[in-house]
Amino acid sequence: MSVWSGLISFALVAGLLTVVPGVDTALVLRSAIARGTRYAFVTACGVGTGLLVWGTAAAGGLSVLLTTSQVAYTVLRVAGAVYLIWLGVTSLLALRHRADSAEMAADDAAGGSMLRAWLRGALSNLLNPKVGVFYIAMLPQFIPPTAPHLLMGAALTMVHFLEGMLWLTVVIFGVRFLRAWLGRPSVKRAMEAVTGTVLVAFGLKLALSDSA
Repeated sequence: MSVWSGLISFALVAGLLTVVPGVDTALVLRSAIARGTRYAFVTACGVGTGLLVWGTAAAGGLSVLLTTSQVAYTVLRVAGAVYLIWLGVTSLLALRHRADSAEMAADDAAGGSMLRAWLRGALSNLLNPKVGVFYIAMLPQFIPPTAPHLLMGAALTMVHFLEGMLWLTVVIFGVRFLRAWLGRPSVKRAMEAVTGTVLVAFGLKLALSDSA
């Protein structure tokens, strides 16, 4: 396998996995509906940051700890599950107290709002050990024996990052295109309820998954 064939093959596999609905899509969709385009893009950048960290760690051999230490894997898995459930539950509870889009716009303008958006996206990945296990399992299959392991692993991770950002951009602009419909208070509340429920479901699924 050459470097280019490895990159292309991985791009095809990672691309298919990227468009399968998951935590990242649900989180960015929630941000786009509840907070708007800018907030959603910052959340997506946080998601991408988490992917880059995991991919680099896997390429460097650091995240192999997750496959050799059941304790480390379990601790990270439980932390990730609690975090996702917390995101979903707080989103559902906020539906009872959130006044209107004007209040949300004011909150967006408050200091630190963009940082919180980035952290939410980053932590959703960094606290999910399955992302690390994915890279540990996938990267070696697409790295030619003669290629520098760390450099090639970083290149493959960057391919996944770009595909993920492209997909999340499509999601964000899809919400923007449907802004008039999604902007209705009843529709917005319904969509937030759905995405909040999905995040709780992903958290429970991660919590009940007891192996790498």
